[in-house]
Amino acid sequence: MFLVIGRQFAIWYRLSMPIYVGLFGSLVGSFLNVVIYRIPLKRSIVSPPSACTGCGSRIKGYDNVPVLSWVFLGGKCRTCKSKISVRYPIVELITGIVFGIVAWKFHGSPLSLLVAFLYLAAVSIALALIDLDTHTLPNRIVIPSYFVGALLLGVTGLFSGNFNAIWHALAGMAMLGLFYFGLALIYPGGMGMGDVKFAGVLGLFLGYLGWGVLLVGAFSAFVLGGFFALALIISRKANRTSGIPFGPWMLTGAWIGVFFSASIVQQYLSLFGFNNRF
Repeated sequence: MFLVIGRQFAIWYRLSMPIYVGLFGSLVGSFLNVVIYRIPLKRSIVSPPSACTGCGSRIKGYDNVPVLSWVFLGGKCRTCKSKISVRYPIVELITGIVFGIVAWKFHGSPLSLLVAFLYLAAVSIALALIDLDTHTLPNRIVIPSYFVGALLLGVTGLFSGNFNAIWHALAGMAMLGLFYFGLALIYPGGMGMGDVKFAGVLGLFLGYLGWGVLLVGAFSAFVLGGFFALALIISRKANRTSGIPFGPWMLTGAWIGVFFSASIVQQYLSLFGFNNRF
């Protein structure tokens, strides 16, 4: 009987944990909206409290419930009735979904590893939108990510005894950072220093999970970015000299590496007759 109860609890935990993490993620998404708006303006993300950009009235707690408040208010400020961008609930919803998926992926992993990649998920959403808006990856987000990532991944590796993963993370950070730095030197107009600095962060996280994750994550960014740039050029919405934000593709490629590297590497190896899983 205890075995049956234990199995039922394990199933319940497996299914419910991503839901709870996803709900928490929607709250994080509400905070990310503040980050995305204020960081490019070089304003504090903690003070003053959130307020309507139209009339300046402070947003009450009951009007700051992720997604639901926007729906109940009809997408308008309670005070001045000015429109609230649909981007706000979308960011909250996407953050919640992404957090739930990450929690599902890292179920059974050390808590510090889960927290590390939840942090990377939050940073990914914020930086992708900031880069699309301003073509920058701000140091105020990028630089602290080195310390947060090193701390959480280092703790995970030390307590799990996985010292190789720590070395792989450090090597990945150096390798991907230097690779992007070399590209920036070769083609200064096509690669910004924000991309170079953030490449080291992605190398740190991807390297910890293994060489296959690092390679797939790095390569996917250029494949996706290249196809997107080609599509813009063909549609005449851009030309070869147009500045196209690369940060979103770096981040998308990285998460492809996290979730799909094993199957991608296996498919590649199978082309050459290798059937051993990576």
